[in-house]
Amino acid sequence: MPSEGRCWETLQALRSSDKGRLCYYRDWLLRGEDVLEECMSLPKLSSYSGWVVEHVLPHMQENQPLSESLPSSASASALDQPSFVPKSPDTSSAFSPASPATPDGTKGKDESQHTESMVLQSSRGIKVEGCIRMYELAHRMKGAEGLRQWQEEQERKVRALSEMASEQLKRFDEWKELKQHKEYQDLREVMEKSSREALGHQEKLKAEHRHRAKILNLKLREAEQQRVKQAELERLRKEEGQVRLRALYALQEEMLQLSQQLDASEQHKGLLKVDLAAFQTRGNQLCSLISGIIRASSESGYPTAESQAEAERALQEMRDLLMNLGQEITRACEDKRRQDEEEAQVKLQEAQMQQGPEAHKEPPATSQGPGGKQNEDLQVKVQDITMQWYQQLQDASMQCVLTFEGLTNSKDSQAKKIKMDLQKAATIPVSQISTIAGSKLKEIFDKIHSLLSGKPVQSGGRSVSVTLNPQGLDFVQYKLAEKFVKQGEEEVASHHEAAFPIAVVASGIWELHPRVGDLILAHLHKKCPYSVPFYPTFKEGMALEDYQRMLGYQVKDSKVEQQDNFLKRMSGMIRLYAAIIQLRWPYGNRQEIHPHGLNHGWRWLAQILNMEPLSDVTATLLFDFLEVCGNALMKQYQVQFWKMLILIKEDYFPRIEAITSSGQMGSFIRLKQFLEKCLQHKDIPVPKGFLTSSFWRS
Repeated sequence: MPSEGRCWETLQALRSSDKGRLCYYRDWLLRGEDVLEECMSLPKLSSYSGWVVEHVLPHMQENQPLSESLPSSASASALDQPSFVPKSPDTSSAFSPASPATPDGTKGKDESQHTESMVLQSSRGIKVEGCIRMYELAHRMKGAEGLRQWQEEQERKVRALSEMASEQLKRFDEWKELKQHKEYQDLREVMEKSSREALGHQEKLKAEHRHRAKILNLKLREAEQQRVKQAELERLRKEEGQVRLRALYALQEEMLQLSQQLDASEQHKGLLKVDLAAFQTRGNQLCSLISGIIRASSESGYPTAESQAEAERALQEMRDLLMNLGQEITRACEDKRRQDEEEAQVKLQEAQMQQGPEAHKEPPATSQGPGGKQNEDLQVKVQDITMQWYQQLQDASMQCVLTFEGLTNSKDSQAKKIKMDLQKAATIPVSQISTIAGSKLKEIFDKIHSLLSGKPVQSGGRSVSVTLNPQGLDFVQYKLAEKFVKQGEEEVASHHEAAFPIAVVASGIWELHPRVGDLILAHLHKKCPYSVPFYPTFKEGMALEDYQRMLGYQVKDSKVEQQDNFLKRMSGMIRLYAAIIQLRWPYGNRQEIHPHGLNHGWRWLAQILNMEPLSDVTATLLFDFLEVCGNALMKQYQVQFWKMLILIKEDYFPRIEAITSSGQMGSFIRLKQFLEKCLQHKDIPVPKGFLTSSFWRS
């Protein structure tokens, strides 16, 4: 719009005017009221006039031509009019601190020339001009001083701010450095912790690796040991199989020999009251049984222990069969001989009656008084079949000793250690047998059975097994049998009740391991020949000490033991034997027959009554045997047993009494009182210490 353009032009003209170019100070009121007073006072020549003359007039003279051209009326009017004074500050550029900027350079130049052409024509004007210039100079100096102070103040503030900023920067740098250091420390701790965890994990992995390696090594070692053990067991199994096979052949050979003896009994067929064909049929069945066992074993490779045990039981049955047949034949021969004697007696009496009364004075040839000769119907020597059995057991014992001779005579320290460990493992459990509790007895039995079965057992803090040495099983069986008999010789001799717990363990082991039973009999017969029964005879050239040892006496340094001690030992072994034949292991197989039962007790009693008694020995052994085994024999044989007791009382007592001296009557009287009491009450009491059912529940 036109009006708006004129407004801007007016404003521009005002800004370019002299008044518009004046500098105004907004803070003039701060300097006080003296500024207004100076403006309101009359102008007077300042003390600075000299300075104005010296500095201003030279400039005025240079501009003289210009001043003269001005009309005098103008000069006069300039001096008279005070309104001209405000224009004087802008007339000289030399005293102004700075020329104000103009929008146009040409216009500013014209104005400067116009200002320079202005002159002061009066002293008052000079004075005013000098005052103005002095004031401006003072004002500029004061402003410069204020500016300088302000600048110094600002510089001080800047320096203070700079120092404060520098300090803050330092604090910030320190804080930042501390933070970095802390972060570095945290990072280092984290890294160290991670490193420790990594090392710990690594150590753990190493430990696990070592542990696994150790386990693997142990497993490898165990596998190798197992392989070696299996190989050793296989070798032992083969060796045992070969031994069993040879034993089976030996059993078959003996069985055939017994069968031949059984067939040879055909000549006594007319004397026997029993059917001989039944004996022969059973003998043939037993021979076929052993032949079948050998045939089956040959097909399967090697015979097992069960096969050998079955063959041994068959052979034992054959022996018993032949023994029973021998007893029948002996009884039949005795009956025949007695019948012949009675017939001869009858014929003799008839002949005497025909000859006259003088013949009655001659006594019969066969009747003797108690103090006369021994009757001819008793014998001193044992039956041949019994002696064969006795010799077979001794040969088997000697063969067993030869089998483990290499182990006993070895000088190797390891072999000696194994021998000692096996001997302790075999003998210590037997020594621990007592009447305390049935559970303890079962532990001992299981330990002995495990040892004989080849299983490892603990002995003296070490594991012991018969598989450690090829001859270990034979050695353990021999030592175990020897220890059982020794317990009877020592423990049972001192404590009669101990016979039953020892016997029941021995019977159970005998049933599971028949060879141990044969070795027990061999040791028993060797130490106590009366358990056969067998009375050794003195032979020419034999030393007296050797003969006494054969009788069972202990001879040390050419000194024979006392008779009481000898009888005590014999009594202990007979009591153990009498307990074994009537007891069975309660946890065993009841369907199996006793490996050495009461029939052997009946045989022993019958054979010892068919032999001439020995002074002091026969009475002692009969009493011990009947006291321990009499109740069982009574229940088994009943009437026949009572007949035998009557026979002992009526026929055998006089024979014992006839050979017993007055100083040895104690054992005879004890036997006589025991028998008379039993016959009176018609009962034989249960022996003291017999194992009842309550014992096994304890």
